[in-house]
Amino acid sequence: MRKMKKNTAQRMSMLRSMTTDIIMHGQVVTTMAKAKDLKSFVEKIITRAARSGGIASRRLVSKEISSKEAVGTLFRDIGPKYSARPGGYTRIIKLGRRRGDGAETCRIELV
Repeated sequence: MRKMKKNTAQRMSMLRSMTTDIIMHGQVVTTMAKAKDLKSFVEKIITRAARSGGIASRRLVSKEISSKEAVGTLFRDIGPKYSARPGGYTRIIKLGRRRGDGAETCRIELV
């Protein structure tokens, strides 16, 4: 996992926030480095929702995602959709460089 000039609490907060956005909106536009870290974080959470929809899984996911609405959407809509899929729930699409600082941007979205 990349540090991205952030301490652990800030980095985890950023990943949790972007995970909530992906679950609610289906996509997020961000930098390439953040998207690569986010991909593994999101896929682990979706796998937990897709494999078993039990109360224990819901509680473990709720520790990572604070929005009850996002957890409900994950277990109600997204989890069953990907239950037969063995992984690879997200894709990263390059968008080019950002004008201000030249950072490579991309869109990470659910497949």
